[in-house]
Amino acid sequence: MGASKAEITAFLAREFQQAQAKCEIDEVSDRRATIIYRTDHNDLRPGGTVSGPTLMLVADFALYVAILGTVGLIPLAVTTSMTLNFLRKPAGDQEIIGDCRLMKVGKTLVVGEVWLYSKGMDEPVAHAVGTYAIPAQ
Repeated sequence: MGASKAEITAFLAREFQQAQAKCEIDEVSDRRATIIYRTDHNDLRPGGTVSGPTLMLVADFALYVAILGTVGLIPLAVTTSMTLNFLRKPAGDQEIIGDCRLMKVGKTLVVGEVWLYSKGMDEPVAHAVGTYAIPAQ
């Protein structure tokens, strides 16, 4: 049984406060999540674009939220693999939107994809595919 947006938000506020400082859960449902990441000057690289590590953070967080919304509050679910494809330059002055869809939910592994957008842009700035390990319950 998956967790609700309110349950995930409360869990993250209690257990993962550093992530909530700049990330907001926009939507969460079974096998899906959308998050909003508020960028600032610490997230930029030379040239005024959002850094790769920031985009990876957004993708990883969106995947984690989608998993919590699908399988429940499992704190020790951990990333085992993540591939990120950079598609175009993100706007350095806009929020990053992470839209996640889980492709496979197994007993021990979950695989999902995340499309990343600069707010206001129709085309994605990056695409990630990640795998999480789910600990034995």
